[in-house]
Amino acid sequence: MKLHKTATWAEIHAQPDIWADWATTLADQARDMRAWIADRGIDTVWLTGAGTSDFIGGIVSDGPSTLRLENRASTDIVACPQDVLRAGGEILVVQFGRSGNSSESIGVIDLLDAHRPDIDRLHITCNAQSALATRPAPGPGELRILNLPAATHDAAFAMTSSFTTMLLSALVCLSGFDPEKIHVLAAQARQLITALSSTVEQPPERAVFLGSGALKSVARESALKVLELTAGQTTTQWDSPMGYRHGPKAAVNDRSHVYVLIHPDPHTARYDNDVAAEIRQQFPKVPVTTIGPGADVPLTGVGDARADAVLYVLLAQIRAAQWSAHLGLNVDDPFLGQNLSRVVSGVTLYDWQP
Repeated sequence: MKLHKTATWAEIHAQPDIWADWATTLADQARDMRAWIADRGIDTVWLTGAGTSDFIGGIVSDGPSTLRLENRASTDIVACPQDVLRAGGEILVVQFGRSGNSSESIGVIDLLDAHRPDIDRLHITCNAQSALATRPAPGPGELRILNLPAATHDAAFAMTSSFTTMLLSALVCLSGFDPEKIHVLAAQARQLITALSSTVEQPPERAVFLGSGALKSVARESALKVLELTAGQTTTQWDSPMGYRHGPKAAVNDRSHVYVLIHPDPHTARYDNDVAAEIRQQFPKVPVTTIGPGADVPLTGVGDARADAVLYVLLAQIRAAQWSAHLGLNVDDPFLGQNLSRVVSGVTLYDWQP
């Protein structure tokens, strides 16, 4: 399969234009969303999704906000409702979903309908025909829908534009991130995609992604992209740079490649750079690539790690697609419809009896 003819490659490259085209509409809708949230007296927001959609919550919640932002995977809510659904306060559940039809998305809706209909909901989805977009809430909790552009409903197996556009949308709606800065990110992304696409690396046996703060969830998403698109032929790790010293570094061998995401905050960046230097010294045969301000792969961003996440993740998206093609896999469906599928469905959902 020729990489440049795949949906995955096209969807990675389409991201900057999608963000820029969406920015104005997003600004208007986000203004209404913030007014609604204030009117409802919300003090706590649960950011929920499964897999890549869950990592959005990990990024958005790791930064300043007037709201208490809590990252709660839908897989955890469905499996352990007793841990969360008894919570008090004025809660908003924000669900992220590319398809909007995964078993866990349905499971969270079912649990809220049955046990916490008082909780308000905001669904951010790439599929306007999905359960997240069309299924009404019974009340008294209110429901709002943010339907993203149809182009974000990735046709390929891997989530790319869906992840980055849902992330930017959540930041604008929940943290007051200036939507005009999306144009700055889009311009930088175009340059970064061109630069990364013009170079090719051989797939390593192991790929490690390290990031601090909000970039830790970007490292997690980066590791997942590589693991998915190489069908596990490149095994991956993710962690914080400082946390990696505490045992997980044992996985590094001479067939590894370590990527360190250098945080835009200069204080944090010193720790990131120290770990990169340490791994280079301890494992001289292991390539270590840094990405960020002043790094091997330089990027400037806008100085907010949560928003700059959409730039950092491009490295893993592009390398994962390149490595998938190099390994002779179907980049748009590495598992050929077996074992892993584009939408997780068919999961048995059990009634909860509190």
